[in-house]
Amino acid sequence: TVYQVYPSSFLDVNGDGTGDLAGIIAKFDYLKDLGVDVIWLSPIYRSPLADMGYDMQALIDIDSRYGTLEDWGRLLDGAHARERNLMYVLFEPHTHAWFTASKSSKNDPKRDWYI
Repeated sequence: TVYQVYPSSFLDVNGDGTGDLAGIIAKFDYLKDLGVDVIWLSPIYRSPLADMGYDMQALIDIDSRYGTLEDWGRLLDGAHARERNLMYVLFEPHTHAWFTASKSSKNDPKRDWYI
């Protein structure tokens, strides 16, 4: 069973109004009890959020809204300790210019690159 988690709306542990990696970690046992085998994680990297986080600015920086690289390590370790897998859809940041071009005009050659 695959369960998709959009971190910002999942569980806010630090009380800032945005869900975070600590919130996902806090719910590991709950997800396991539900029978979740794979946690499908929506983007958590630094982003201006113009495209729900898929417009990443850096592939090695966890967005501070969600936590730190150390939190990511705890998330990964916690999933593996419970024999769960993490799945992450990655849209590399260099495609952002192509995306911007594709939405600039209905006649742009890249218009059909994104759905």
